Amino acid sequence: MEEDNPSKRMKESGNIQFHEMELDDRILKALAKLGWQNPTLIQEKAIPLLLDGKDVLVRARTGSGKTGAFAIPVIQKILTNKHVAKEQAVKALILAPSKELCNQIHSHVLELTQKCSREVRCIDISPQMDIEAQRPLLIERPDIVVATPARALLHLTAKSLSLKNSLEMLIIDEADLMFSFGYEDDVREVLKFLPRVYQATLASATLSEDVLSLKKLILHNPVTLKLQESELAPVTQLEHYIINAEEQDKAAILYAFLMLRLIRGKTIIFVNTVDRCYKLKLFLEQFAIKTCLLNSELPANVRCHAVTQFNQGVYDIIIASDENALEKTQSNTAPADPKQKGKRKRDKESGVARGIDFQQVSNVINFDFPLDLSSYIHRAGRTARGNNQGTALSFVSVRERPMMELVEEHLKNDLSHTGSIFKTYQFNLEEVEGFRYRAKDAWRSVTRIAVREARLKEIKEEMLNNDRLKGFFEENSTDFKALRHDRALHTVKFQPHLAHVPDYLVPSSLKKLDIPGVKTTPKNRSGSYMRRKYKVRQKNPLQTMEFEGFRGKSDKK
Repeated sequence: MEEDNPSKRMKESGNIQFHEMELDDRILKALAKLGWQNPTLIQEKAIPLLLDGKDVLVRARTGSGKTGAFAIPVIQKILTNKHVAKEQAVKALILAPSKELCNQIHSHVLELTQKCSREVRCIDISPQMDIEAQRPLLIERPDIVVATPARALLHLTAKSLSLKNSLEMLIIDEADLMFSFGYEDDVREVLKFLPRVYQATLASATLSEDVLSLKKLILHNPVTLKLQESELAPVTQLEHYIINAEEQDKAAILYAFLMLRLIRGKTIIFVNTVDRCYKLKLFLEQFAIKTCLLNSELPANVRCHAVTQFNQGVYDIIIASDENALEKTQSNTAPADPKQKGKRKRDKESGVARGIDFQQVSNVINFDFPLDLSSYIHRAGRTARGNNQGTALSFVSVRERPMMELVEEHLKNDLSHTGSIFKTYQFNLEEVEGFRYRAKDAWRSVTRIAVREARLKEIKEEMLNNDRLKGFFEENSTDFKALRHDRALHTVKFQPHLAHVPDYLVPSSLKKLDIPGVKTTPKNRSGSYMRRKYKVRQKNPLQTMEFEGFRGKSDKK
């Protein structure tokens, strides 16, 4: 059964509000405290259906509120069943493809249950720790369990988690990533531990063949919510810009943008590989530009902590690698080299471009243009979330232009836009020619050896800080907040003078602006400075050769 407007009740009444959904007062209070005044379109459509007990396949774009759409009905049904329940048991299992997304879902559930935390308990078992350490949490039989398929299967096999006689709801978020992350077998095995009858929900940004396969496997006579909305926010909310730049110019342009404050607000810079992550960080580090890293080689708790600090505004720039798309493309074009297998240990349960809830992001910069359409959509989807404005800026070389044209053609159809999607950013590289020389030397200094040393240093320090000091940070939360991920790696020689931009490098059009870190000479400052300097000189008799201190009143007359 597929419906575009599935609820007759909503057809008759139009827009439906949270208080009209017969939700528990404790949920409404939590929503009010979170500032959720009105439900999003997907929440308005999905929540009544899920409360009615229907299986639902939800397709909605990133940032549309899918997590709330399935979390609110789960909490409501658990609260309702508490009145007749004879014993405590796990009622809902939420599966997600990455640890970061599991952590995000868990945080959302905790926020939504802040007024009923004693009645509804939720735990996240996705972190990679010893199974015996998590067993005590599951012995208490929490109402909601959040996990990746692999971790859920591990606990089910070890019999520390039992769902056969208690589970009522199964939710799979980012369903289109389950198979691409290699979870097909895990999902099928998890289903063997579930009861024959339960309510199921699939949430996804796209309706791919993998999602349709999961639909046949899990859902029973479902309602498909394929909302009439685009995959990205409209161009009035999310602006797309490109700069035609070859490889040797990308670093210079980014350096000029950041030093001249042409990019403001919280920014995510995407690259295609982990090595590029560290290379770009070491490059910007030479100019005292603080950034933090996010990639699949860092420990899971480090990634989650970095995202949390970024969302809290501890730092403004994060460099993220989207290597999953790179691996997928390479596997389709060339056979895997067995010698390379296992050379670098990556966490397959990590996802950067998708799933993670980056908050209040103003800009997304594609330093490396995405290798496929899906990656661009989900990278750009990190900004312009909700009602916020956002900008996606892409550096495009000649070899990347065919993919850019493919992306633009798709977005034109998806957004029903007649004009050009990508606007050319008006930037004259000749005006910052001086920046090119600095950038060229700095980029060249970041060698492969420097990148390798930086990777080892970063991983070792993060593991040291988060494992040995875990107990200490639990007792000293203020010290834990002081742990920052944007500190300098210093595997490249740092030159303090590069942290400032001399006046002769600043374009004439920007010299009138007061840019932090830019040194300007007195002649380029406002006229008030020159007037103050003139008055000071006039008061100095040694400079003016005028002195009237010994004159009497009669002399003046």
